[in-house]
Amino acid sequence: QVQLVESGGGLVQVGGSLRLSCAASGLTFSTYSMAWFRQAAGKEREFVAAISWSGDRTDFVDSVKGRFTISGDNAKNTVYLQMNSLKPEDTAVYYCAADRRVQRYSGRISGNYAYWGQGTRVTVSG
Repeated sequence: QVQLVESGGGLVQVGGSLRLSCAASGLTFSTYSMAWFRQAAGKEREFVAAISWSGDRTDFVDSVKGRFTISGDNAKNTVYLQMNSLKPEDTAVYYCAADRRVQRYSGRISGNYAYWGQGTRVTVSG
C-alpha cells in the first residue's frame, strides 16, 4: 500500500523559509515522478512543482519560480520542497503526490497522480 506522509509545514513570517518533506513508502521511489500541489482556503488545488523519477527534469508554477526548489533523495524515499522568500499568498495546505505510472513525467497534470499525502499546512504571516 502506497503511503505519502508530508511534514515540515508551520507558521513563518514573510520572507522566511521552510522545507517540506514527503516520505514515500509502498512504491519504488526511484521510478516515480513526484509533485507538490497546494490548496488555499476557498481556492482550487493548484500545481506547485514536479520532479521526474530520474531527477533531471523539474517544473514550477510561475509564482514560485526562483523561490522554491524541488529535490528527491532515493536513499530516503523522500521528496523535498524548499521554499524561500515566502509570501502571504503561499499560505495553503501543501500536498505531495506520486504519479500513477512508473517512469512517466506528468508535470502539472494532476489527474496523472494517483497517490496523495494528507497535506501539511503552511501559513505565512506579516
